[in-house]
Order: sequence, then structure tokens, then C-alpha cells
Amino acid sequence: MLLRAARTGPFWLLAGMFALCGASTNGIMWSSWAPAAHDHGMRATAAASLLSLVGIFSALGALLAGWLTDRFDPRRLLTVCFAVRALTLLALPLVFAAEVTAPMLLFVAVYGLVDVATVPPVIELARRVYGEDGPVVFGWTNAAHQLGAGASAYLGANARDVLGTYDVVWAALAAGCLAAALLAPAVRVRAHRPAERKRAGLP
Repeated sequence: MLLRAARTGPFWLLAGMFALCGASTNGIMWSSWAPAAHDHGMRATAAASLLSLVGIFSALGALLAGWLTDRFDPRRLLTVCFAVRALTLLALPLVFAAEVTAPMLLFVAVYGLVDVATVPPVIELARRVYGEDGPVVFGWTNAAHQLGAGASAYLGANARDVLGTYDVVWAALAAGCLAAALLAPAVRVRAHRPAERKRAGLP
């Protein structure tokens, strides 16, 4: 199945978007959130608490994304999620502070809501493009997600060591998210009956 899917354009679009997804979420946040917060004078306990809040909002965002995926074009949903994530990453250096502030809490809420929200639409796109093979294809796109996460964790930490700041890392990941937002509409899905297209929010 992997070899068949790898000969199709949608597979590489989904894998590429999900690699950028992993790079801009768990790849950088789980490994570099606390050190980045420490660079701004924040205590480790405060940073850990904020990261926990990101997890709570991620769960809420995943539930909301699942509901929205059933009602709207998943490609549009991906575009919105990646665009919002890009904006939050660009804003992060501006809201980081030694203490927990209202802007930082706003970042945590908004970023958290789109953190895992990309998963339901990608699963649905894999199903629409590859039918019964969709779950297998999603499994391989998830492997790309982990590869992107690993590369981000390694390169992000090394960039911090060389440059002395994570600011360039946040900007680079924001650019990657904007690229993913532009790639999402290019995924071609199978033709649907008119009633199905209307329910899915497809044009």
C-alpha cells in the first residue's frame, strides 16, 4: 500500500503537511518549551504548568476539529489551523515573559486549540482520497509527522545553541505552517455525490 500511495501526489502533500505539523507542535514544544521559557526568566514550574494547559486545550481543539471535519471541507479546516498556528508562533517571542501574563495565557489557549486539530481533517482526507486504504495511508503520514518532530527537536535545540535564542526557530516554524496552509487546498479528493458534497462543505 505504501508503494502505491507513494506514487500519488496527495500522499506527499499529506505527508509533507503532517511533517510540518509535527515540527511545529510536539517536536519543538515538548523538547524546547521549558528551555525557551527559561531564556525569558520564567520558572520551570510555571513553564510546565503552561505546557499542561496547552495539553488541555489540545484535547478540546481535537474534539472541535472532529466535529468541524464532519461539516466542512477538511482542506479549508487545515488551512485555518495551520494559518492560526503560524500566527501564534510568530507572536510567541513577543508574549514570552518571566511571569505568566494574560497574553501568554491567550497564546496557550489559541495555540492549544490548533495543536492537535489537524489530525481529524488529515484522517478524513486520507479516507476520501484512498478509500478503505485511508487508515494505512494515515499511518504512514503519521510516520512523517514523527520524522518532522524529531528533526525539529534536534535542529531547534542546535539553532538555540548557535544563535543564543529560539526566535529564529519560531519564525522558521511559522513559515513552515504558512506553507502547509497553502498546500492544504491542493489535495485532490475523490468525487462525491451531491448530497455528500453538501454535507462535507465541498464546492
